[in-house]
Amino acid sequence: MAKKISVKQRNESLKKLNGWKKTRGKDSIEKDFIFKDFQSAFSWMTKIAFVAEKMDHHPEWFNVYNKVHVTLTTHDAGGITQLDIDLANTMNKTSKY
Repeated sequence: MAKKISVKQRNESLKKLNGWKKTRGKDSIEKDFIFKDFQSAFSWMTKIAFVAEKMDHHPEWFNVYNKVHVTLTTHDAGGITQLDIDLANTMNKTSKY
């Protein structure tokens, strides 16, 4: 099981994660991704779904047309773990359409 990272580790990681922020009132991080259209947004979500499945770590996300709101936390650990940071990095790297 993944271990929850410290507040210091979280804050240091967030400085390096373009666009990500701590979720207000929850031990999670979040970001809105904006794409050119629905097809681009859904294609990206499909690509990330395969990555998440390999990691056995699944995002909370919500899609409306070209916007995808993502929240990452590790429920088993009760907060943010390195899995969340790694998945956020992957999402950032693959969201360029």
